[in-house]
Amino acid sequence: MQASSSAPGAGVIRERIERKLSGLDRRELVGLAVVAVLIVGGAAFWYVRSLPSRVSIATSYAPGPSRAGPVAGPIPSPPGPEIVVDVAGWVRHPGVYRFHEGDRVIDAIEAAGGARPRADLTSINLAAKLVDGQQIVVYRVGQAGPPPGSTSGGAASGSGSGPGELVNLNTATLDEIEGLPGIGPVLGQKILDYRTQHGPFRTVEDLMNVSGIGDKRFADLKPHVTV
Repeated sequence: MQASSSAPGAGVIRERIERKLSGLDRRELVGLAVVAVLIVGGAAFWYVRSLPSRVSIATSYAPGPSRAGPVAGPIPSPPGPEIVVDVAGWVRHPGVYRFHEGDRVIDAIEAAGGARPRADLTSINLAAKLVDGQQIVVYRVGQAGPPPGSTSGGAASGSGSGPGELVNLNTATLDEIEGLPGIGPVLGQKILDYRTQHGPFRTVEDLMNVSGIGDKRFADLKPHVTV
């Protein structure tokens, strides 16, 4: 009985709604549709706003070194003032090189191409700091070392030969000839070849007959050789 009585009531309501809607013009229908959309959208927005959300807490606190722990690596420091150092003796490329204050003797030797075979590095303090105007002399094993009182790896004067030690051009080995200032393996072999082809040197000036030895190089060699 209830079901049959409720059905006609629902039909009557629907008919009334249809009659009211049919009596509206198109503009009024569009307005009702917009109002309905706004009502539904507002209800949806309010529902989303009412949902719980995650809260993010930020802080501007930055822990200091004592809290953050040790630094991962050394902080690079700017290079010091430029200095000039003379590297001489038993190295591959003797000459004057530029460095920065704080560089070490080992850096100077490496810049000159490194020590040559049979170089005596035990008398040099490789860890010493370079000084502007310093001369580093690397001696060959068996040669006289720095003069007494000179600083290891420091400004000892002289060339690859020890004080007062002259190289005899007629009896010297290739290693001994290479110990002369400005003489490398190639030029040293040329001196030996000249001695083999032309016989013993009669005077030290005969060195100028060897290809590659000019006036300037001979002037550097003359104080260190004999016949």
